Amino acid sequence: MHLVADLHIHSHYSRATSKDLTLEQLWRWAQIKGVDVVATGDIAHPGWLLEITDRLMPAEEGLFALKPEYAEPAGRALPAACRRPVRFLLGGEISNIYKRGGKTRKVHNLVFAPDLETVARLQTRLERIGNIRADGRPILGLDSRDLLELALETDPRCHFIPAHIWTPWFAMLGSMSGFDSVEECFDDLTPHIFALETGLSSDPPMNWRVSNLDRYTLVSNSDAHSPQKLAREATLLDVEPAYAAIFAALRDGDPARCRGTVEFFPEEGKYHLDGHRACGVCWEPPVTRAHGGLCRVCGKPVTVGVMHRVELLADRPEGSQPPRPHPFHSLAPLPEILGEVYGVGAGSKRVNAEYFKLLGKLGPELTILMDAPPEEIAAAGGERLATAIANMRRGAVTRHAGYDGEYGVIRLLNEVEGQTGLFLDAATPSGRDAQRNSEEPFPQEFPAPPLRLRAPVSESLSPLQPDLFNLTPDSVATSPLLASLNDEQRAAVACTDRPLVIVAGPGAGKTRTLTVRIAHLIASGLAAPEQVLAVTFTNKAAAELSTRLAALLAPDTARRVTVRTFHALGAALLREHAAAAGLPPDFVILDEEARRRMLRLAAPGLPAAADGLLRLIAAAKNQLLAPDDPALADLPDADPRLPAVYAAYAQALAAANALDYDDLVARAVHLLANDAPLRARLQARYRWISVDEYQDVNLAQYRLLRLLAGEDEAAANLCVIGDPDQAIYGFRGADRGYFLRFRRDYPAAVEVRLSRSYRSSQVILAAAQQVIARSPDWSALRVWSEFASTVKVDLYRAPTDRAEAEYVVHQIEQMVGGTSYFSLDSGRVDDPSAARTFGDFAVLYRLGAQSQPLIEAFARSGIPFQCASQQALYELPHVRRPLALLWLLLSPRSRLHWETALVNPAAGLTAAAFDRLWAQLADCDDLAAGLASYAQTPGRGSTSRAQLAAWAEFWPRFSALAAAPVSEQLAAAVDFLAQTGPAPDGEQAADLRTLHLRAATCGDRLAEFLQATVLQSESDWHDPRADRVALLTLHAAKGLEFPVVFVVGCEDGLLPYRRPSRATDLEEERRLFYVGMTRARSHLILTHAGQRVLFGQRTANPISPFVEDIEQALKELRAPAPFPAPPPKPAGEQLSLF
Repeated sequence: MHLVADLHIHSHYSRATSKDLTLEQLWRWAQIKGVDVVATGDIAHPGWLLEITDRLMPAEEGLFALKPEYAEPAGRALPAACRRPVRFLLGGEISNIYKRGGKTRKVHNLVFAPDLETVARLQTRLERIGNIRADGRPILGLDSRDLLELALETDPRCHFIPAHIWTPWFAMLGSMSGFDSVEECFDDLTPHIFALETGLSSDPPMNWRVSNLDRYTLVSNSDAHSPQKLAREATLLDVEPAYAAIFAALRDGDPARCRGTVEFFPEEGKYHLDGHRACGVCWEPPVTRAHGGLCRVCGKPVTVGVMHRVELLADRPEGSQPPRPHPFHSLAPLPEILGEVYGVGAGSKRVNAEYFKLLGKLGPELTILMDAPPEEIAAAGGERLATAIANMRRGAVTRHAGYDGEYGVIRLLNEVEGQTGLFLDAATPSGRDAQRNSEEPFPQEFPAPPLRLRAPVSESLSPLQPDLFNLTPDSVATSPLLASLNDEQRAAVACTDRPLVIVAGPGAGKTRTLTVRIAHLIASGLAAPEQVLAVTFTNKAAAELSTRLAALLAPDTARRVTVRTFHALGAALLREHAAAAGLPPDFVILDEEARRRMLRLAAPGLPAAADGLLRLIAAAKNQLLAPDDPALADLPDADPRLPAVYAAYAQALAAANALDYDDLVARAVHLLANDAPLRARLQARYRWISVDEYQDVNLAQYRLLRLLAGEDEAAANLCVIGDPDQAIYGFRGADRGYFLRFRRDYPAAVEVRLSRSYRSSQVILAAAQQVIARSPDWSALRVWSEFASTVKVDLYRAPTDRAEAEYVVHQIEQMVGGTSYFSLDSGRVDDPSAARTFGDFAVLYRLGAQSQPLIEAFARSGIPFQCASQQALYELPHVRRPLALLWLLLSPRSRLHWETALVNPAAGLTAAAFDRLWAQLADCDDLAAGLASYAQTPGRGSTSRAQLAAWAEFWPRFSALAAAPVSEQLAAAVDFLAQTGPAPDGEQAADLRTLHLRAATCGDRLAEFLQATVLQSESDWHDPRADRVALLTLHAAKGLEFPVVFVVGCEDGLLPYRRPSRATDLEEERRLFYVGMTRARSHLILTHAGQRVLFGQRTANPISPFVEDIEQALKELRAPAPFPAPPPKPAGEQLSLF
């Protein structure tokens, strides 16, 4: 069956597209154009998926038809001669912007899926990586190869076609941001690529010059941004209308099934030749090479067009053909032809009227352009139209090529004298270089792009330095582990016979030193892997340490090392020794919301907002204070209600067999302090203990380490590393004093200082040290760097916080070199060749409340971002209910989790009703029987009775899954909740699919999965392949680094943050600002706003005094400037056709 397929279009959810891109209008215009199969476009967008699900119905395998109730009104005005069946295929475009081989890559790709369920799963995975709701063609900081892998993991039936492969800025082989081959782009997954979309600025003969493309089927599609642009390029097939059959034909490329393509004349494409539109320079490749690739007007690089790029990669002369060429048809859109015939614009009323008159007589546009006999065309539209189409069919056209974003012009009639109209003025567009082909060549050549390799560069930090720490050159030479370190780091690694404290400035290789020291202990035979314990503060730091150990040691050896956060270590000890700790083996761990509910149960008279008391309880536990300890009164912001509320809360926890987050360390301390034999066993097990970020420990963590290290102060093999100038958690009870007193605790300890930074430029370090040196508590560690830079610290004042957010977004768009064609065409981007990627940027702020205008600005821009201060997945109500059911498998008598799972006011199960139910269940041996019995209680409504009966029937079946994989348990919970309550909407379903993917990684380890939901933050689940701008509080940024850092809100009142009616710890605020500054590697931008709305109040604060501490010579004041206007159109030049 002959099919015309257009498999690359967009919906109204894409930026810079027509609002008419609805399924109804696509269905209508597909018939007008003569298209049989059209892609839906934009399958990554959740809103478009809802419209697809609502308006389309299954047809042939993997294809969909418009439902009759939508087709009937859409087809009322459709010419009868154009009517034909139209099928939709699920497919859409994704923009990948990422860094590979030291270069920023911008590649657009088409992804196709066989069914709606696969699209939903794909969206779930993509939403973990980027913002898929801001643009129908989302921008992802994800390698093209990794996107292909993700699609195949979602469903092996997914297919992948690189889009418009030659476009300079956003394509696989593009001159400005692409690769030199398919293999270089897709690496080991190249065999899954079987077709390439050639784009508007190239045609098959141009592609035939590159023999490396012979194995791929060349396809063409419209990339339509409005329904009227459908089929300006298309692919011709002879297959059955079915998803599998279409892609099977594209995969094997059999000319009997792949009948060729419908093409633009490539010169009409807007990137055919080289040029610089802003300066009116348009060059053929030889002239570009003669000028060294630089614009002769402004001296900036010109945009190297498709023709030039093809010549660079070609290994065949013009006119060559591959072994199996496919036919092609070069066409001009019919409205443009009519515009030339009548001397009016292609969008004029006259053209529109004549266009539909022709359709009514001759059929769809493609039929008219390709197949209609000339005499019929002449009869229907006149001799001039017939002549124009005949000229087009035989290629007898006048071509004025496009360049640098300007479409070219194709003229089909040669009557220049006396002819008027827009097309004639375009014959020699003013503003172009009129002598583009007659310039005398310069001697230098424009060099071909260098070969880009994926192999990693050596991570050696520096050449070996003279021995300053009694390490002989022989010992360094024989230890590859030590050879990669500097002298200070080697001194720290070599100290293995006494306690060790390492003072490490920002970027000084702290984690590297710690991991190499552990690897050295094991590799040298001093320690068995099981004897080594490494303790961190965050799961991300623990994961990084484990990954680095696996790279230094055999993976099996590295896995035997215990690497834990403080709280995960406490949980493991309590779980392993629950009886000794006075705990049941199935104790549950409460998250923040469960803690609040437990407090309300324990102290029902408290006001709804009792978070202040919870913070005091946490502070008390971190200080190892019992409910009856008189020292509770000495806590900061002490509340006289605290002792009674704390005691009631502790009793409620015990009754519920529950612990909260802070119990995990405090109870582990009590366990070890009161069980000498267990303490001795653990001290014998963990002979070598290393602690990261020691400046941030609180009393409970300090006591836990002292108990594990043992009381022999001289023999304790305890290594701690940190920086007292980066102590920023005093508000949580951390005390940098424990770091400063380490050598008093362990008199035999050695101190090593790491002062060389491998992160920040010397300018950034100098500015940061000018801030921290003002602190009376400064450690006097002078950090230095060999990274010299002339880039100063930027300082920008915005009028408002929203203007500040827009400035940040615009600066990132500039530094990335543009995120879309609109960025380039509108003039928003000055330098499209900028080489940053999204993962290079972090935006830091003092308070989570500052993130809202930033989130809104980034969401509008479509730039992918992640915000650590947004609500975590596990806090969402529709996620908490299935998680509660899983906790009940672990601890069937957990009141809090039964309440979370059961309470549903819409179904008649209120909180008050649950209290009555729980009173009955608490004394019931058989929970299912208790539920069934309560359902028959007089006075129960029919809805409530049905709900409880369903729970009574479900519970035994669910309990039987206690040993099943976590993903199976979760699926059963989600299905049941959907059956007995409102079905999740689109966003909720996506969240639940994300939860399911996370559960699948845990096998049958339910306790591990549930513990992770409490102890891990959203950032710990972040896909490492993603590349997104990070929006972080200054506290959350600790331990991270980025090439470019914005610190927003640099105002007195925010930095330092001055709380009402509370004393400000000015020096901790100063250290916090120092931490933020030193997250930057090469570029630091400090912004402040003249006015800011925060917590509903409008404020106007002066610039932060910390910024004033930086000398003027290190700062560059950035003045506000409007977005640059697009370059003016030269007089007389035709408006862009599209």
